Amino acid sequence: MKVTIDLDATPQEMRVLLGLPDVESLQQEMVEKIRAKMLADIEAGKPAEFMRLFMPTPDQFKSLESMQSAFWDAVSGAMSPADKEKD
Repeated sequence: MKVTIDLDATPQEMRVLLGLPDVESLQQEMVEKIRAKMLADIEAGKPAEFMRLFMPTPDQFKSLESMQSAFWDAVSGAMSPADKEKD
């Protein structure tokens, strides 16, 4: 048996229907703070300071590399012996 339900609702209505919190005001506040910080750093001639918010630090690169390594170890460990022979 196949059942199809079509809902005609806005994103706001779906958030209410699913009981999700209204975070619109929080999002707006965050955008305003990021914009103010960006403009202040640009006016001060320090665009690198602003970019630090978005660029990973060397320590974060190390953690990303270790996460990737753990992922690949898990994937290669889950391969069956027949799959390993193909490689």
